[in-house]
Amino acid sequence: MKRLLNCTASDFLHMNKHEFVQSIQASEGRTLISEVVCTTTPLYPGLTNAEYAAAFGADIILLNLFDVNEPYIEGIETKESRNVIQELKKLLGRPVGINLEPVDPEADNLEKLDQLPEGRRATKDSIQKAKELGADIICLTGNPKTGVSNKAIQQSVKVASEVAGDKVVIIAGKMHGAGVRTDTADGLADTDTIKQYVQAGADIILVPGVGTVPGASAEKTEKLIHAAHGEGALALTSIGTSQEGAEKETIQQMALHNKMAGADVHHIGDAGLHGIAVPDNIMQYSITIRGKRHTYTRMAASIRR
Repeated sequence: MKRLLNCTASDFLHMNKHEFVQSIQASEGRTLISEVVCTTTPLYPGLTNAEYAAAFGADIILLNLFDVNEPYIEGIETKESRNVIQELKKLLGRPVGINLEPVDPEADNLEKLDQLPEGRRATKDSIQKAKELGADIICLTGNPKTGVSNKAIQQSVKVASEVAGDKVVIIAGKMHGAGVRTDTADGLADTDTIKQYVQAGADIILVPGVGTVPGASAEKTEKLIHAAHGEGALALTSIGTSQEGAEKETIQQMALHNKMAGADVHHIGDAGLHGIAVPDNIMQYSITIRGKRHTYTRMAASIRR
């Protein structure tokens, strides 16, 4: 088993779930996930947003707005749509995950919510299809105005663990309010929420990155990460608040604070430009948490290695 930091395409190809999670842990806070919208026109035509994110240093790609009932990634043409994730993984030489959203019909909504297609919802059927499509990761979280709650996430984690938990890495948590009132007195999550996610079967706990949502201080984030580690899970800090389109100094500051708080995985969102973070910010985040040596190596490594 290698550190994910040192893995190339052939290593990712042969990793099982346990090795994947262990390789992240061994990298000591130097793993970067870039989320990209897969259904819109990419940053520039001719490629996928995922390819741009990978080229600027992302270790892992997370597809947003992916519908398991209508599998499609803008920029990929394939005769069989069921192979689209596998085709993307061949192009990238990186692990690929998808978001599924645990909508709570009883949530206390703050705004008018969007109606999601079944293929984006975190149902048993969608989770099974995500597994069959070849997703390496299922991230149970919520986009803006989707009505996702902590209670619904916990229930979906349990289902995902039963359906795909031995094959697929499960990430769980909220990056922002997702259109509903907060579930806890401490904001989007508290230590009890974290423990419930892990006990339900989550491998990696998602918490808002330092400085993203109101109240996401370094101290609070560190406390949540410590709770995840105490339960035996890894922790991911996210930027899901459009700050992926901020100035590079903001990204650098967030990255350092998230690393100091104990993040095992760092996430940068998709709302910078055309469904992707500002590509330079992906690179800046990578350089901040692991230096130019490992960033340039990830950017330059051939998918034939």
